[in-house]
Amino acid sequence: MLVSWNWLKQYVTLDMPHEELERRLMLSGLNHEGTREVGGDLAIDLEVTSNRPDCLGHLGVAREVGALFDREITLPPAEPPEGKTAVEPLIGVRIDCPDLCYRYTARVIRGVKIGPSPGWMARRLETVGLAPVNNVVDISNYVLMECGQPLHTFDYGRLGGRQILVRRPLGGETIEAIDHKEYRLEPDMCVIADARVPVAIGGVMGGAKTEISKSTTDVLIEAAEFDPTSIRNTARALNLHSDSSYRFERKIDPEGVDWASRRCCQLLLDLCGGELAGGSVDVGRRPPPREPIVLRFSQLKRVLGIEVPPERVRRILAALGLAEARADAASVEVVPPSWRRDLTREIDLVEEVGRIDGYDAIPEDVGVPMVASARTLDDRVVTRVREVLTGCGFDEAVTLSVIDQHASEAWSPWTGAEPLRALAPVLRGADRLRRSLIPSLLAARRTNETLFNNDIELFEIARAYLPRRRGLPEEAVMLGLTSGRGFREVKGVIEAVLERIAPDLTVEAVAADAPLLDAGAACRLELGGKPLAFIGRLTEEGRERFELRGPALVAELRLAPLVARASLIPTSRPQSPYPPVGRDLNFVVDESVRWADLAATVREGCGPLFEHLEYADTYRDPERLGPGKKSLLMRLVLRSQEGTLTNQQADELRERIVSACRERHGAELR
Repeated sequence: MLVSWNWLKQYVTLDMPHEELERRLMLSGLNHEGTREVGGDLAIDLEVTSNRPDCLGHLGVAREVGALFDREITLPPAEPPEGKTAVEPLIGVRIDCPDLCYRYTARVIRGVKIGPSPGWMARRLETVGLAPVNNVVDISNYVLMECGQPLHTFDYGRLGGRQILVRRPLGGETIEAIDHKEYRLEPDMCVIADARVPVAIGGVMGGAKTEISKSTTDVLIEAAEFDPTSIRNTARALNLHSDSSYRFERKIDPEGVDWASRRCCQLLLDLCGGELAGGSVDVGRRPPPREPIVLRFSQLKRVLGIEVPPERVRRILAALGLAEARADAASVEVVPPSWRRDLTREIDLVEEVGRIDGYDAIPEDVGVPMVASARTLDDRVVTRVREVLTGCGFDEAVTLSVIDQHASEAWSPWTGAEPLRALAPVLRGADRLRRSLIPSLLAARRTNETLFNNDIELFEIARAYLPRRRGLPEEAVMLGLTSGRGFREVKGVIEAVLERIAPDLTVEAVAADAPLLDAGAACRLELGGKPLAFIGRLTEEGRERFELRGPALVAELRLAPLVARASLIPTSRPQSPYPPVGRDLNFVVDESVRWADLAATVREGCGPLFEHLEYADTYRDPERLGPGKKSLLMRLVLRSQEGTLTNQQADELRERIVSACRERHGAELR
């Protein structure tokens, strides 16, 4: 925000050096970016944070100066004399999209004379970087930079049907803006139209058809309040940003709409002549009521660590525009002004008192009581997941939440619903909210391959957006990873995550039906019959879809079920002082028998003596084993807490295990 020193003096007394003003503003939250001289004036560049749109005008900065230096604020006049003709017969206004335009006001001045602006106005506009155009356009820009409320002036004589329609664009509609470029309008944009065609892109820029020219004699003044999100999306989609859109995106003062309209009319009558039609057309919602806030004086000492006298507190709040509703020795109740939408809680008022009184007034060694914050269960689970993955040699990736259509269609194991689309692509073609982390990670893998990085072990913890029939999508927190290791290693990594978070969790591994995964090296983990994770090796087709050169394993795990069943309390068990005993088991089973089922039977048969079971190999030979048969080799480790196991005890247990596997799975010991 560029501020003119000479302009600012019209509202507040500036009897201090500009360096002191800049320093105080910087310490109170308006960071000073620089100052330069422009034609005998000073252009002060202030950084205005998004929560302070009231300071995007000279009046807002003047209020800050008044509060910091205890100065009175002088508001300019905004009571234009009205003529005898009423405004209603001259113009009608209808809002067909109240979700995009909350309020629209219109006034009409007839008989204006177009010409250059007076020197004082032109110089002030030039100081803040605006080139003078003509007196009518300059006045609307002047009021914008004065109070932060965007305005637009139409050539009333070029409006068709004496009608303003605030609506969404019709199919294929375009408009030539005042920058004399043509823009194609999208369905979710807001346009200002006359009875026939669009005449402005609502909140962004006016149209060339009704712009003010030398032949203009009658002017319609628009002052409105638009939906900030709609304005932001429109400006980005059209790549058309303006001083108006910048302010509407950050929300304007709803109670300042009519004041800005009257102020503009006042200046038009003074500098351009003409007659103002009586009244105004004001359509839409009224400003919402403002809730009072109670500030306990004791909170200042508790939070800031210093005593601020109650009278000083009340003066600061009054200087900032907060109306006092009640006060006693312990507290004060105030109503924030309409331009300070950021003031909603007691702590907000504590901050206001602290920054105006001066943070430099707080001693460095003052004691401020603090309470250590506790991490949420979600945060603690995510931290442990990171520990496991980094311990397994993976690097964490951070990727975008939007992907292109090709990647979105290639992989979506969690849902077949159409993904949500962004109005403006973040990157070329990337306009779909991802339904899985895998496409983003595989894109990162492809980038690493092109840079000849062969050690690509990546994981990411982020949200996937799973569409619902109604309302907002499910924002599912996922763990996604891609690896160049084998299927068993990657499955082991996921099992290590489960063991670290929920050691008592029982999951079932079933055949994966996800596309692009090799059926012989893929599985789906289920919890209570619902999918929990997908693990698998990409097929040749899958690698081609993602343009990968080498083999790639992928896995994706939903974290919400783990959080719900997390057991994060550290546990321990005594370590047995006795040596282990190992046995190799080589079972011949049908092809349909799964390793997971056979392993579960072995573990169950071991009872408390079980320590470890390791998969070794799978062997197939129709001549030796028979058609439709396979051999599963595993290594079993047993250990007792009570004494050294003898070979006889281990062999007896081995026989019981073999018998159970034969009974349940038709397994025969080879």
